[in-house]
Amino acid sequence: MIIEAPTGVEKFSSADLTGLREELLHANLDFWQAADVISQYLVTRGYGVSTPAARSTASRLESTGYSVERMKEELEKLAMVA
Repeated sequence: MIIEAPTGVEKFSSADLTGLREELLHANLDFWQAADVISQYLVTRGYGVSTPAARSTASRLESTGYSVERMKEELEKLAMVA
């Protein structure tokens, strides 16, 4: 018997991402510092993260204005089960 994982499981709520977005926008961080904030956000939620990947993600998010939907897509790709 094969049991499939549920689809559509949301790793990060819109409310959490909105809070992260506000922090990133109002802290006046460069993308290296933003990568540290993103990494800490993921670690506190039980995910591992590659530092170079976090920097790349932070750079991409910075260039798109930190839209919540884009952040969700990027963080779900970035988050590694620890």
